[in-house]
Amino acid sequence: MNEMTNAQRAQVLIRALPYIQKYTNKILVVKYGGNAMISDHLKDAVMGDIVLLSLIGVKVVLVHGGGPEINEMLSKTGKKSEFIDGLRVTDQETMDIAQMVLAGKTNKDLVNLLGKKGGKAIGISGIDGRLIEAKPLDERLGQVGEITAVNPEPILDLLEKGYIPVISTIGCDSDGNVYNINADTAAASIAGRLRAESFILMTDVDGILRDRNDPATLIPTIHVSEAPQLINEGVISGGMIPKVESCIEAIRRGVNRVFIIDGRIPHSIIIETLTDEGIGTMFVKEALN
Repeated sequence: MNEMTNAQRAQVLIRALPYIQKYTNKILVVKYGGNAMISDHLKDAVMGDIVLLSLIGVKVVLVHGGGPEINEMLSKTGKKSEFIDGLRVTDQETMDIAQMVLAGKTNKDLVNLLGKKGGKAIGISGIDGRLIEAKPLDERLGQVGEITAVNPEPILDLLEKGYIPVISTIGCDSDGNVYNINADTAAASIAGRLRAESFILMTDVDGILRDRNDPATLIPTIHVSEAPQLINEGVISGGMIPKVESCIEAIRRGVNRVFIIDGRIPHSIIIETLTDEGIGTMFVKEALN
């Protein structure tokens, strides 16, 4: 493959200019997890994308999961993972491990990698500043939480000072009880509370496909009103349903655009935000003019 010429590099930057202008000083919330979080190569690309966006004036908020890392630590302690409706059953021992992994190693590894890429990042959990307040979601699930409030001040303070907030989704209540919060749900609630310009949900699929076995059937845009019919038709099914519900909730809370993109594609965030091409499926409230 031939190297790009200087003229070609200039054209790339010129084409990105309208998108840079659209996002400058706007908030972009990225939910990060899945294969993009496991692969060192993909992790490196994602962190590079986030630092680049931050350096051109985008206020990026990174919300991360860490299911595989929790599974690994539970396995080391001889404890089996149990799930109900896709949510981890979280007893006290599991909660202790989840908090240690998410708010500890996973969060700080991401902060460290962003710093290595030249970014300014600070890691916090939903407990810090009572960012995520929660209550029990279902007694069968133990310490899995349902969000009751998102307090945006800690995030806004960090953004104002030029930092990239890196948030692990551990919540708490007024009695000091700690809860494991689904990362998709937490990211959507945070994006809505911040009235973010966009919310990007990174997954392990191309987006919403009419035929799940045919990438050519990708649906590029879905209006919120269309989602229930797509669920009824089985186009949106299984584990994608709660992800889509999170997208819809973010739109209803004031986020302009929500994207489900394939985090397995290197630099997928940049492709979605700064190019004409775009990837994945975009959710909007109504038809765009």
